[in-house]
Amino acid sequence: MAETLSKGCPECGMGNLFWNKVKGEVVCRECGLVIEDKLLDFGPEWREFESDDEGKRRTGSSLTYLQPSISTDVGRKSDLYQLNKGNRDKFFRLRRWQNRTYTSIEQNLNQALPEIKRVSSLLDLPNSVSEEAARLYTMALQRGLVRGRGIELMVSGAVHAACKVHEVPKTLKELAHATELEEKEIGRAYRFLRRMLNVRVLPVDPINFVNKFASSLRLSPKTQTEAVRIIQRAQKSRLISGKCPNSIAATALYIASLQNKEKRTQQEFSKVAKITEVTLRNRYVEFISELGMDKSKLLVRKKAVVPKERVSRKAGRAQHKAIKRSAKAHSRHNKAGKRRR
Repeated sequence: MAETLSKGCPECGMGNLFWNKVKGEVVCRECGLVIEDKLLDFGPEWREFESDDEGKRRTGSSLTYLQPSISTDVGRKSDLYQLNKGNRDKFFRLRRWQNRTYTSIEQNLNQALPEIKRVSSLLDLPNSVSEEAARLYTMALQRGLVRGRGIELMVSGAVHAACKVHEVPKTLKELAHATELEEKEIGRAYRFLRRMLNVRVLPVDPINFVNKFASSLRLSPKTQTEAVRIIQRAQKSRLISGKCPNSIAATALYIASLQNKEKRTQQEFSKVAKITEVTLRNRYVEFISELGMDKSKLLVRKKAVVPKERVSRKAGRAQHKAIKRSAKAHSRHNKAGKRRR
């Protein structure tokens, strides 16, 4: 709005503009052109409607991107069907005209914002992440980036970008499970939004995944602290560059659990981190060799298996002949019984 006031009127070129705060409009005083309308004042409102109260009091909360405007609806369908035919047709006609007054951006947001809330509730995301996702989606919608692409796909990309910005440990697999979309499509939409909106995203810190994985595996706080130390040592040695943060966090927790003698299998770690056991073992070998850890403290001792007594060849042959004799005797007995019958 400040840019509009500084540029002047696009019709006559004069700079004599008037901002009507009551109607939310910017009008040119020379030619009467309405340059901007439906402007929102996000500042606090200190109006008082009671004569007894003279103090300043805020009348409501400020609008957010998840709640851009307070939209109304002409009744509900369940209530309108209870009316007679004349009034029912009248109200349905009013509902139809009200829907036609919405702009394309408002109609798109009416579908996208509930989807953002649904995905955020499934992933247990904080309000700050949902607000950031709504802001990114609104910016993309205003710049025409959503046109020709699915609303659910762009919502997933905005939610993933918001998680990256706020460093919330959520993977593409979790987002794909919540939205029932493919990981490649969500990643493509995320990269498109990040490139077009110039979103600055830092690399994901593996330490953010430690508490999440440890709570799923029910590991002690001592193990979590040791895992964080291992990751910090790996960061100083530059072992985590170019590697998946899930595998780094899972490997650090696996080593820490071996040090504290908390028995968890590699399959449990790989299932929680959603990686393969081969990846976990490869990271484990790299950490042990590069960080100079003592393998004797990490190796899990297996119980000694007592070998079974070997049977000699003669005893085996005798046993085999006895089995054959019993089988022949059984067959003879069956044949004799059939003949008698």
